[in-house]
Amino acid sequence: MSQIVTEKGLHTSSISSLKLQYRGKVRDIYEIDDAHWLIIATDRVSAFDVILPNVIPGKGKLLTSLANFWFDRVRAMIPNHLANIPLETVLPDPAERAQAEGRCMIVKRLKAIPVEAVVRGYLIGSGWKDYQASGEVCGNALPENLVQADKLPKVLFTPATKAAVGDHDENISFEVMADTIGASLADDIRRVSVAIYNDAARYALDRGIIIADTKFEFGQDASGNLVLMDEILTPDSSRFWEADTYAPGSSPASYDKQYVRDWLETLDWDKTAPGPDVPDEVIQGTLSRYREAVNRLTS
Repeated sequence: MSQIVTEKGLHTSSISSLKLQYRGKVRDIYEIDDAHWLIIATDRVSAFDVILPNVIPGKGKLLTSLANFWFDRVRAMIPNHLANIPLETVLPDPAERAQAEGRCMIVKRLKAIPVEAVVRGYLIGSGWKDYQASGEVCGNALPENLVQADKLPKVLFTPATKAAVGDHDENISFEVMADTIGASLADDIRRVSVAIYNDAARYALDRGIIIADTKFEFGQDASGNLVLMDEILTPDSSRFWEADTYAPGSSPASYDKQYVRDWLETLDWDKTAPGPDVPDEVIQGTLSRYREAVNRLTS
């Protein structure tokens, strides 16, 4: 029986007409045919690599809208995985289609590259913790006396391994990345990742949003061409800060799921599954921040 989509949001899709390929932290991926997948962005939220029990209603639609905006904007820099196939031909059943409308991507199947391309413009998150411990961020030496949320002297590319659901991503050096996937491919990913980040950061700043850091995922098509995939520059894959109130020295007010992370940090929770129930005020606060970011960036 197909799951009914309500104002409470979509936690888990149920598409019986297609084979479920993979259920990730936020996305459900179905096999359309040998060359295409259907990716549904649910309203699940993950923090510290743990899927929380509550949903943020409508988050999946907001993320999809924003990702599609960015895919279109950076199309001249790198091809992406989107396929021009109408949803009606993939999901002719109205009940199933209702689960996917506005929150799905029909994409080309690619050979995924098993590395997350992380780009950092500011000293925050695991980078800040790394700096406090070693004066470096993922092996990149930084000046002394930087404070939390400082703008970095230069944009850093800091790759990470992509963890399975329930596991934690692990930062790796560029050299390890090059050994894993090949030096030429690693160079290409670093170059395009930094270029996309710099373009997006300038665009967003003009609209009052600082993109502190972000991560990209890439695949290769049958010809070995590099292709941008998954999602890009959304509140789930980036840190968005309010530019007008930004001040180094503390964790800035954000438009992303940092609001959820900050609440979780107040709990006596060991950051392993199962995650705690999220109160309604945190859900609504997060959703309002997502909406604000999407409206600012796309209008």
